Amino acid sequence: MASFEELLNAEFAGRVNAICWQRSLSGDFDQIVSAIGPLDEITALEEDDLMSLELKPDGEVARQRLIDDLRMMRGAGLQPSLDCIPAYSRSNAGELVPVDVYDFHADSATVATDTFLCNYTVACSEGIRNAEAVRYVDDPGIRSKLLQEYGGPDDEGFAAFLRERFYDLHYAAREGGKPYSFGFGNLWRIATQCPDSPVPPCIHRAPTTREGDAPRLLLIS
Repeated sequence: MASFEELLNAEFAGRVNAICWQRSLSGDFDQIVSAIGPLDEITALEEDDLMSLELKPDGEVARQRLIDDLRMMRGAGLQPSLDCIPAYSRSNAGELVPVDVYDFHADSATVATDTFLCNYTVACSEGIRNAEAVRYVDDPGIRSKLLQEYGGPDDEGFAAFLRERFYDLHYAAREGGKPYSFGFGNLWRIATQCPDSPVPPCIHRAPTTREGDAPRLLLIS
């Protein structure tokens, strides 16, 4: 895609469930994160928060880009959130189905909608082709153990049990599967698991950052 308008109007079809507006952005986005300072939890930034930061010229360029992206998306009727993310919560070790965003997963919704996201700093989200991943709940061994936990037959009640715990949204990469990077500055529109979707959902995950890394800056809607 060559513009935001094209990204909005493009249609998912066939095996295409992720569409990218590839961009090369100017400005020092790391400076934004440094100016915010240490964080203990995920913090959403509004325009006023950005304008309050003392920045050098390259940082000012990055700030204006972030403001422009927020306004652009809101002007299209979206509800973006610009998040500064030190870390997400993790699933407990040993769980049959990890349900954190560091694991491959699909977004879901009860109405027809898509997810938009853009990575600006530190590390990028990754996707994987649907043919290269398998739902944990479709693995016979894991499904058998989940049925024991459920305590009933493999029926509609079991399907509801999986949905309520988000087990049905998480995937493992198949042997030989090759994740792809969403890259910095690119604005992505990815398909969700929702009613009337013409394609399967886009399987993706948040990047695992190293201890001591600065928070990530992510725009998501």
